[in-house]
Amino acid sequence: MRTRPKRAAREPTIALINIVFLMLVFFMVAGTLAAPLDGDVTLVETQDLEGRAPPDALVVHADGRLSYRGRDVVSAGAYLELSEAETRPGEDGPTIRIVPDRNLDASALVRIAGELRSAGAARVLVVTERGLE
Repeated sequence: MRTRPKRAAREPTIALINIVFLMLVFFMVAGTLAAPLDGDVTLVETQDLEGRAPPDALVVHADGRLSYRGRDVVSAGAYLELSEAETRPGEDGPTIRIVPDRNLDASALVRIAGELRSAGAARVLVVTERGLE
């Protein structure tokens, strides 16, 4: 009877994975991932800013109804005629601010923004609760 030659035992890859993972953790802790902020810089605090809705903002209610300064507006084009939004130099149209209701459907907000853009608005900005705080 012949003896079978012994196979070389496979080296476990788990040990290699553990070593690579430990090296990764070491370099993340030991190195800096981003350049440190200059020590002489003091950041701006925004907690004392007065937050309020811009007076020229188009308010979009949860049911999709549009209003401007407390009055209902028929369409986005009608709002552009009523509003006093200013046009910045170098832009083709005014910058419009929209204050949407929290329960407004996202597709309705996208549709209204598209209508404003096609009616001549250069930029459409959405004002959020955090921006008003």
